[in-house]
Amino acid sequence: MSGPHDLFARYTFGHPERAAAELRAVLPAHVVSEVDWSSLRREPGSVVDPELRETESDLLFTARLRTGQPLLLYVLLEHQSSVDGWMALRMLRYVVRHMERWRQEHPDSTGLPLVLPLVMYHGPEGAWTAPRRVEELFILPEGEEERARWRALLPRFEYLLDDLTAEREEALKARSGPPLARLAWLVLRHGRSGELARRLLEWEELFAQVHADNEGSEHLVVVIRYLLWVGGEPVHEAAGQVLHSVLGRQRTEELMRSYGEQLIERGLQQGLVRGREEGLRQGRAEDILRILTMRGVQVDEAARQRILSCSDMATLDRWLDLSLKATTLSEVLDDLTQ
Repeated sequence: MSGPHDLFARYTFGHPERAAAELRAVLPAHVVSEVDWSSLRREPGSVVDPELRETESDLLFTARLRTGQPLLLYVLLEHQSSVDGWMALRMLRYVVRHMERWRQEHPDSTGLPLVLPLVMYHGPEGAWTAPRRVEELFILPEGEEERARWRALLPRFEYLLDDLTAEREEALKARSGPPLARLAWLVLRHGRSGELARRLLEWEELFAQVHADNEGSEHLVVVIRYLLWVGGEPVHEAAGQVLHSVLGRQRTEELMRSYGEQLIERGLQQGLVRGREEGLRQGRAEDILRILTMRGVQVDEAARQRILSCSDMATLDRWLDLSLKATTLSEVLDDLTQ
């Protein structure tokens, strides 16, 4: 099953307009000026490599240059916590597989389209340090002159890199693109840092811009879902404050109620996949705690343990329904707090 980083990144940058914002921020200026961005399309079923790991996912886009020449843009979304020194070799393998598929789909072509590979990285342990060129992975003989002769014979391949961890917040805010793309860059940049809760409050204006955009409510649900997955209680509380400020109390309750219904559906799916009622109960208990936190309801340790240890599914269902509208803990766990 897809993880939260994968779902959030693919939702955000799988859309051509937001993908174009990412690509424009990284591609060389002369390439940006030569691409017909109105022709950018996402290719269905872009994951063609069965070896893609849970720490990464990919997106494939097609476009045309202003001359009409075809162009492939391959984006790998890297979520892992540590830098992979073999990324250049892996990227080469992925690109070759895309080229092989392209040849099968265009049997009459006498050449290959241009292909530009890009890695977007947002790991929590510092900047990207792995080689970006395949030729840097080879062990060469000693001596600079000898090494230069050998290097000229090696296969050459290089990928572009968008290292979000190396970008300053001001630079990410200043990037051109839809509000959701700019918010996603910031959230991915700080998503696993201890500063995320504080920064969320500073991004309130950007959250408001996302909400004012087309499909703004849906975008906010996706962002909040991601924050609930990756953040702790301080992040949940900060996200709730931002939502209340941007949407108002009534709209926030409607959004959270909708999200709660999605959590129920997700819990049912997880229960089927796990094949265990215990997994479903645990997921439901965690959903209750997330919703209460987002609604600004303080949950003490005794109540938390009561929810997490509850083994009766009917009780958990009742608590979940109550939590969608609750303003105090007693409205949910009345038998516990009296």
